[in-house]
Amino acid sequence: MKFTETAVDGCWIIDLTPFGDERGGFARTFCVDEMAAHGIETNVAQANMSWNAKKGTLRGMHRQIAPASEGKLVRCTRGTIVDCCLDLREDSPTFGQYAMVELSADNRRALWIPPYCGHGYLTMTDDTEITYQVSGMYTPEAERGQRYDDPAFRLEWPGEVVVISDKDKSWPDWDGKKIR
Repeated sequence: MKFTETAVDGCWIIDLTPFGDERGGFARTFCVDEMAAHGIETNVAQANMSWNAKKGTLRGMHRQIAPASEGKLVRCTRGTIVDCCLDLREDSPTFGQYAMVELSADNRRALWIPPYCGHGYLTMTDDTEITYQVSGMYTPEAERGQRYDDPAFRLEWPGEVVVISDKDKSWPDWDGKKIR
């Protein structure tokens, strides 16, 4: 696997290192030693999947607050999405910054979202499917979110938002803490 740093401290793009022959290809998608060497939590408490019918579907920006730590290793297994990691960790050197990365079935890329960061994605094609390996248990009372269009963050989504849940479009504006 090849690890590439993003603008968010601890958020990594993970590309596969495939081996191919006449049968097709093979690549490792998860390795405890390689992940740990990059500071990535290797405990997998849950594995989740979401699917979306329409291009322009936005999910996010979700996170959990302490003590409910929840890092996510996200991969798009059908179609194409743009995945976003928004640093909402007040003690982070990249607090308020974000990384957006195209994940697709074709590029087989993954994105590690560190615990306490906001996470969301926009579908760029119809009929997408996303899988997550999650480092902690989902804890409903610890769930928080920020609106995808909150002016405090100026997220630059690469397409029109056509489908979004009532919950995701009604997250409150940032609470006024300074964004660097």
